Amino acid sequence: MRSLRALAVVSVFGLLLWRAVADQRLPAILLWLVGLASLLSLILYAVDKRAAIAGDRRIPEATLHLVELAGGWPGALLAQSLLRHKTIKREFRQWFWCAVLLNCAALGWLAQR
Repeated sequence: MRSLRALAVVSVFGLLLWRAVADQRLPAILLWLVGLASLLSLILYAVDKRAAIAGDRRIPEATLHLVELAGGWPGALLAQSLLRHKTIKREFRQWFWCAVLLNCAALGWLAQR
């Protein structure tokens, strides 16, 4: 159920972003940037999950949040749900949702210009 919710949120965001680009409110390069940042975020979460299981050196949380803020939050949300990673620590989740809100606010501001 959690995975379906994450997929729904990411899908709605993707459709809204695509629509803003189609209406020429946002540059098309943003579709690529968000897609690449999301892929990078998903990969970083997977690497961090593997490191956590193996007891190896982890990816700093600040790095994960920076990629989320740069537009990779959709990939991070999917990774959290699919990998069941970074879902318990409250402070991490709060910073994650702050990154989502800041990213969406920035895109909304750009779309209104």
